[in-house]
Amino acid sequence: MAQLSDDCFAFGGPMMSVDEAVGLIAARVTPVREVETVALVNADGRVLARDIAAPLPLPPFTNSAVDGYALSSRDLPQGNEQAFPVGGRVQAGGDAAGPVRPGQAMRIFTGAPMPDGADTVFMQEDVRLEDGNVVLPAGLKPGANVRPAGEDIPAGHAALRAGRRLRPQDVALVAAFGLTQLAVVRRIRVAVFSTGNELVSPGEARGAAQLFDSNRFMLMAMLARLGCEVSDLGILRDDRAALARGLQQVAARHDLILTTGGVSTGEEDHVKAAVESVGKLVLWRMAIKPGRPVAMGVIGGTPFVGLPGNPVASFVTFVHVVRPTVLALAGAVPEALVPMPVRAGFSYKKKIARREYVRVSLRKAADGGVEAVKFLREGAGLLSSLVDTDGLVELGEDVTQVEPGQTVGFLPYASLL
Repeated sequence: MAQLSDDCFAFGGPMMSVDEAVGLIAARVTPVREVETVALVNADGRVLARDIAAPLPLPPFTNSAVDGYALSSRDLPQGNEQAFPVGGRVQAGGDAAGPVRPGQAMRIFTGAPMPDGADTVFMQEDVRLEDGNVVLPAGLKPGANVRPAGEDIPAGHAALRAGRRLRPQDVALVAAFGLTQLAVVRRIRVAVFSTGNELVSPGEARGAAQLFDSNRFMLMAMLARLGCEVSDLGILRDDRAALARGLQQVAARHDLILTTGGVSTGEEDHVKAAVESVGKLVLWRMAIKPGRPVAMGVIGGTPFVGLPGNPVASFVTFVHVVRPTVLALAGAVPEALVPMPVRAGFSYKKKIARREYVRVSLRKAADGGVEAVKFLREGAGLLSSLVDTDGLVELGEDVTQVEPGQTVGFLPYASLL
């Protein structure tokens, strides 16, 4: 397990910005050290533990990029088209029948190895057959339509670096090298609790003044998409002693403890006191909307994060606190969230020195451009505002107003995990 000192998240500022929070996490969270080997088919989403150097060039042999006819560039027609006898045929996966001779062309197919003596390929769409010969036009450049060995990646090149969170295209590259297993960082183990007497789990009997717990399931799904091993530890009631016992019991078996609810400053918000009784907590008042009350600390050397109880606030703060914490614990290269520019289709006012996230849907405007349309209602408790939108518009700390037609930064939900 990653063991942290009790003051590793100490912060002296009155209100922490989003960038300060992410920077603090990246600088002070110690990655786990355990490595395991997984089959290539199970590598997607895992964090690579060791560099991979190309064991062979890609492509491993020079081959044709098209179906057509191969010949030596010394024989390329000059000025006028020219007819060539066809000296043989080379299929993908097969060997060349022999070298291409001067004044001769050879039928070749995509991916087939180039025969000796040939270095240029005419596309079959650009030629015609006439009396058993192939007529090739003038004007083709030497080396056209040929993929040289190592054109993509030379042998020995550092193709993938340790710390990369593997994507399907990375898995494809490893497969192209002929590898079947990879060394990856073991999955980050996360304990997840909800807190509050007002909550019951789906499937249980619900009292008239109770709600079915939704945050816990949202957070577990988000953690699963980050490749975590998640322990569902249910609901902790609003009792400081019980909260403290529950948190302390799971600390030694997990790399991260995540709770939702109970981190505000109300009389029945007991998480802060419970954590302080068994560890060290720095209550972050992040300059972010939705989601200002966020708690982070250490219990028995294990990082603790307490997210707000409102689902939208919990979602947004997960992205900016839990996501970078998980990546740091896994030793992953930080993955910056880069908003894409879109046109605002709404008006909005906000306070300066606070980052805000506006729930929006994208639509095609009358002039053909793409614009972001704000969800009709505010409120950090509206799950429908996450379900019925496409992503978030990020408004930086220095922005105070948005007008229709202004360019804003859009983060699609798919990019946040």
